[in-house]
Amino acid sequence: MDFEFDERTRQLREELLAFMDSHIYPNEKVFHEQLENLDQTWAWDSVPVLAEIRAEARKRGLWNLFLPGEQGAGLTNLQYAPLAEITGRSGHLAPAALNCSAPDTGNMELLNQFGDEQQKKDWLEPLLKAEIRSSFAMTEPDVASSDATNIATSIVRDGDEYVINGRKWWITGALNPNSKIFIVMGKTDPSAERHRQQSQILVPRDTPGLTVKRGMHVFGYDDHDHGGHAELLFDNVRVPASNLIAGEGEGFAIAQARLGPGRIHHCMRSIGVAERAIELMCTRASERVARGKPLSDQGVIRDWIAESRVRIEQLRLLVLKTAWLMDTVGNKAAHGEIQAIKIATPAAVQWILDKAIQTHGAGGLSQDFPLAAAYAGIRTLRFADGPDEVHKNGLASRELRKHAKIR
Repeated sequence: MDFEFDERTRQLREELLAFMDSHIYPNEKVFHEQLENLDQTWAWDSVPVLAEIRAEARKRGLWNLFLPGEQGAGLTNLQYAPLAEITGRSGHLAPAALNCSAPDTGNMELLNQFGDEQQKKDWLEPLLKAEIRSSFAMTEPDVASSDATNIATSIVRDGDEYVINGRKWWITGALNPNSKIFIVMGKTDPSAERHRQQSQILVPRDTPGLTVKRGMHVFGYDDHDHGGHAELLFDNVRVPASNLIAGEGEGFAIAQARLGPGRIHHCMRSIGVAERAIELMCTRASERVARGKPLSDQGVIRDWIAESRVRIEQLRLLVLKTAWLMDTVGNKAAHGEIQAIKIATPAAVQWILDKAIQTHGAGGLSQDFPLAAAYAGIRTLRFADGPDEVHKNGLASRELRKHAKIR
């Protein structure tokens, strides 16, 4: 693979870096201040300064960069990777400003790939314009959802409707009143082959029987700056049969198609998180004096900084290789590499954030720096889109099969 950025990537990268300096970093504090003063706590996308930044992003062509094809910016994974990394430096503001924030990105990709024309018109088009938000409802409290075939929510055909019953939790963005549509995964045929039991269906927010029960906290954070994570109840929720996506039994395959790009996007942004952590760590170490000399002269601090740089460079190469493979041989053939980056990235970035927090002393634990919140988010990523152990087991199985063939 070629390590040089192509001309379009280089141009977009320069424009995005300038946009970060002019519109994102100066408004991070403004965004949070305005968010705290909203009447609707969870409606993060109603913050006035976000609307202003989004208008400027669209004017500059920095919009829907994640989505390939005519509906998006038409970028490959390899082209998008350095751009997503830059947005990760301001994780709650920059992706949202460019309409590149999860879970909407994955939902837009899903609808773009599997939705019919009416579903695209009703839901994809307003999502692409950031007129509404969306949520993806898969994880459940009563089963081990790391195995998606365990999903127990029922989706039962009744004439021209489907009836949905079940519980979901950790549904990102669901507390936001602007999250108008939920993509719900459940079982339409428990007697079918294991990976053909599941289906996915569209449930509008105002459907009778759908209750947003409560918000979930992550290490004490409610994450209201990106819509929170909710527990949902589905009690005889009825939707038209036309709301089914693709067809009965397609749910597991759709989920796998959605999660591949989602996993690499998380990893791309996480590298940006790590880069900013190093920047903050170096600045803090240069400014603070302990035992008569700057922290930056302390051997242990220098070791942390050097080790952080090595880990980031390793991660970036692995993520870029994975993006290149996804573009050239497809997501399925790149599955092992996708598993590898999902294992390696959160663990390495968590380590870097820990050292950055330690370098900041007590301040690193506070709201005065973005490190503590970033740490909570990255630790969460070791569960999101599949826990470490599931990916390690899958990667090990792949490796064992490969060497069994060699013998």
